[in-house]
Amino acid sequence: MASPVLTLACELISRPSVTPEDAGCQALIARRLGSAGFRAEPMPFGEVSNLWARRGHEAPLLVFAGHTDVVPPGPLEAWTHPPFEPTLHEGMLYGRGAADMKGSVAAMVVACERFVARHPGHRGSIAVLLTSDEEGPAVDGTVRVVQTLGTRGEHIDWALVGEPSSSERLGDVIKNGRRGSLSGELRVLGRQGHVAYPHLADNPIHRMAPALAELVAREWDRGNEHFPPTTFQVSNIHGGTGAGNVIPGELRLQFNFRFSTETSAPALREAVESLLDRHRLNYALDWTLSGEPFLTPEGELVEACIEAIRELTGLRTQLSTAGGTSDGRFIAPTGAQVVELGPVNATIHQVDEHVRAADLDRLSQIYERILERLLS
Repeated sequence: MASPVLTLACELISRPSVTPEDAGCQALIARRLGSAGFRAEPMPFGEVSNLWARRGHEAPLLVFAGHTDVVPPGPLEAWTHPPFEPTLHEGMLYGRGAADMKGSVAAMVVACERFVARHPGHRGSIAVLLTSDEEGPAVDGTVRVVQTLGTRGEHIDWALVGEPSSSERLGDVIKNGRRGSLSGELRVLGRQGHVAYPHLADNPIHRMAPALAELVAREWDRGNEHFPPTTFQVSNIHGGTGAGNVIPGELRLQFNFRFSTETSAPALREAVESLLDRHRLNYALDWTLSGEPFLTPEGELVEACIEAIRELTGLRTQLSTAGGTSDGRFIAPTGAQVVELGPVNATIHQVDEHVRAADLDRLSQIYERILERLLS
């Protein structure tokens, strides 16, 4: 017989909630939490569904944060098991969102239910914050909910984000911070012409090549004890008409910085633009800052996570700030302590995404133990 965590995870996975769709996941969770004494408040913005469910009115406030949306499954014929038909096979739960992050959401909900049943008069408050916009543009999701909470004076003390943080075994890694993410869309302008008459044209690919080599080779910083060095990566580049005898008139290039606290978005923008100017490029450059770096130093939340993992798995967890961004970047600027703790991330966004079924039950126990340490 499936456990309560596994049963709920399967119910969520069976709903095809591809960004920004929620497909009824949050309504299901709202009903569950409502039965446990939470006041469930839908907060839709645009096409995005958000849920804020809180139990209690006093500080401190511990928030479980997550998302009900998933990335597209890709070609269905590539899946061994249909992506929205949760399947248990040899101890693994298969389905889109099993690891990222409907499994964690199910573990959160059941942990809250069990904790409240055992500690109906717990101190402080518990809340669950869910969005259907984490895998998408992330403009009408968690960031909008956090803004709304701020305007009405609801302050988050601790936020536990259910992103799949583990590397090889459940609990071996937790994220107590993330690097910043700064993206650029660059257009280098030249003059189109015939390849046989280069003196009548201006090739933007040739002009950009030395500048790009310098950007790639540059050491932006050396990181620090909490963050790896800042990295620069080109994600897309296009130039040309498709014809072999035409010099293009324009080059388009997309790039991204994942940056540490040793630098800043303004400093990176200034450095790139100064380099392009030095190479005398005719260009247009649009910037997008997806999030600033943040760090939660060792304190109540980090210690509660470390001890809960040790007690229930025997592992000595590693603190990390590596990887991509998460919605923790919208919560950390409020002054909250933020930690990401979830299942193994080996198959997220992949065909045949899966997670060890037993890990979801253990994860829910870890969440419950953290609640006990902080609010009982």
